[in-house]
Amino acid sequence: MSQLFSERITALQSAAWSSSIVGIRRGIERETLRVKPDGTLSQLDHPPALGAALTHPLITTDFSESLLEFITPAQTNIDVTIAQLTDIHRFALSNIADEQLGAGSMPCFIKHQDEIRLAYYGTSNVGRMKTVYRQGLKNRYGSMMQAISGVHFNFSVPTEFWQHYQTMLGDQSELADFMSEQYFGLIRNYKRYVWLIVYLFGASPALCKSFLQGRQSKYAFELLGKGTLYLPYATSLRMSDLGYTNSAQSALNVSYNNLPDYIKGLQQAITTPSTQYQGIGVKVDDTYQQLNTNILQIENEFYSTIRPKRTTQSGERPTCALAKRGVEYIEVRALDVNPFSPVGISAEQMRFLDVFLLYCLLQESPSMSAEEQDLADQNLRKVVTDGRRLNLELLDGATPRLMQDWAEQLFADLMPLAHWLDTAYGGDKYQAVIKHFYLSLLDPGKTFSGQLLAQLKASKQDNSQFNLDLAALHQKTLLATEYQFYSETQFRQMATDSISAQQQIEQQDTVSFDNYLKQYFVENAVKLCDK
Repeated sequence: MSQLFSERITALQSAAWSSSIVGIRRGIERETLRVKPDGTLSQLDHPPALGAALTHPLITTDFSESLLEFITPAQTNIDVTIAQLTDIHRFALSNIADEQLGAGSMPCFIKHQDEIRLAYYGTSNVGRMKTVYRQGLKNRYGSMMQAISGVHFNFSVPTEFWQHYQTMLGDQSELADFMSEQYFGLIRNYKRYVWLIVYLFGASPALCKSFLQGRQSKYAFELLGKGTLYLPYATSLRMSDLGYTNSAQSALNVSYNNLPDYIKGLQQAITTPSTQYQGIGVKVDDTYQQLNTNILQIENEFYSTIRPKRTTQSGERPTCALAKRGVEYIEVRALDVNPFSPVGISAEQMRFLDVFLLYCLLQESPSMSAEEQDLADQNLRKVVTDGRRLNLELLDGATPRLMQDWAEQLFADLMPLAHWLDTAYGGDKYQAVIKHFYLSLLDPGKTFSGQLLAQLKASKQDNSQFNLDLAALHQKTLLATEYQFYSETQFRQMATDSISAQQQIEQQDTVSFDNYLKQYFVENAVKLCDK
């Protein structure tokens, strides 16, 4: 434990600090594929009973019509968030006929990427833009990558805590600027230590052979059953270069050292033409193939394990929102779907993330050079494909270090933070989750990936059948659960309201789609993102 971190932990013990941290806000975005009983991908439209994907506050779609995304509003109570997420799952399952919700991150039973229908958001300009963006993703990376599911964890610290913390550090800047600076410190440390999250919560050590679709892979996969490929020590193939990667982005070197540099890096990416993507064209035979030919069509195309976020206003670009109003919360994006949870994530994981992210905030966080970012990425890649291997070495700076020893130190530093949170919230749940997940460090077989691979081998099941069985089990569990936070009536009303809202947006369009795109990119140009 560093001296600075120890001093900050000591300062946190006062009652004022404890009361100020209780307002941590969290939100979940969980993705899941609609699949038929035989495991093949649904070819049906987004169910009308679920409302309009464009405007529904809780239920939308991601890349495809079949890839549902469930969103919980920011909440200060973990149990309430889990209850909300459970209710959303229950309602969705009640309104997708005989279909099921995929239980894992990696898709199966997709013979060709053209089976993956792009998400449709209606005839409005904003809806068409969302679909064209997805057409661009398909043309750039292929649809198979976009069929992967994940969980995003949104996290923010209460304003009262920031006020105390700013006073403690003797900072005199505007509070919004201080918060942005501190969130970026958190982000840098997260990138340094995210390998621990992937080690513990990675849950995709195997995939269906069909996912490769005949492509050659550099990995020495082993075969299980009729069509399952796996790496014996892998944690998260979803996070490997088989999953969410963009080789064109690797040279961008987007900086996380401060907000202006981060915005500058992203703006460069969304305005720099790519020779690779110019060959695709934009509007070909009167049909849009992508939004533009730049390295990134829009900011959302930037694939990162974590993002600084600010709620956007209608038609506002994310970078402009950040430039004008600073960082509001952070979005953790390195989480596989937890296949052992009916809702894809557990309360225990959320509590661990609370402790881990606060550690990243309070620990000293020096700036990161491009070379240091590359080292952090190397560590992550090692844990993604080889994380459960005994005596795995990572690089701590330029020094090789056993992952086990490094993780031991991190867990030791997390425990006093967990104790402080238990003092603030009452009970011992935070310390309990640190102790629980520490067992996964002692025994790699207790990690999510270790448990999943062991069950696959023991049952001699293919990954596809294993996930189908889990999906059926979760479906039975969820449909037998009573609504806890929302009601059937509320869900029906949200669906009706969302359809009306989409229709209103469509009726209010006054310009052609071509002109809409021009205006969108011009009005959100760099010069108009200033405060």
